[in-house]
Amino acid sequence: MTYGDGDANIFIDFERIGGLGGFGGPHLKSRGECALADLSAADRAAVDALFALKGKLRGKVRDLADKLHAGDGFSYRISRQTATGTETIEVPAGSVPAALASSVKDTLE
Repeated sequence: MTYGDGDANIFIDFERIGGLGGFGGPHLKSRGECALADLSAADRAAVDALFALKGKLRGKVRDLADKLHAGDGFSYRISRQTATGTETIEVPAGSVPAALASSVKDTLE
C-alpha cells in the first residue's frame, strides 16, 4: 500500500486476544491504536506484509501453533481503514511489530 501526506489521519486499531485460558476474563480488554504516520517505514512495511498474507495461510498458522504447543499464546486482531472500508486480520503475537505490541493498554470494562 502506498502512503502519502494523509497518513496522520489513518489509524490502525489492534487488540491482543487469547492467551492462557482467555487471560483476564471477559472484562479485561487489551487494545491499542496508533496513527500510521507514527510508525517507522519498517513497521509500516511489516503491517502491510501481514495484511498481504490475509487468507493465504488460513489454517496453516493454527496448525503451526498447535505443533509448537503455542495454542494458548496471544494473538492480535489488527484493523485498518482502506479505500474500500475496514480491513481486519488476526495474527500470532510473534508476527506483530513491536511498535504496535508495546502500545497495547489493558483496561477493565
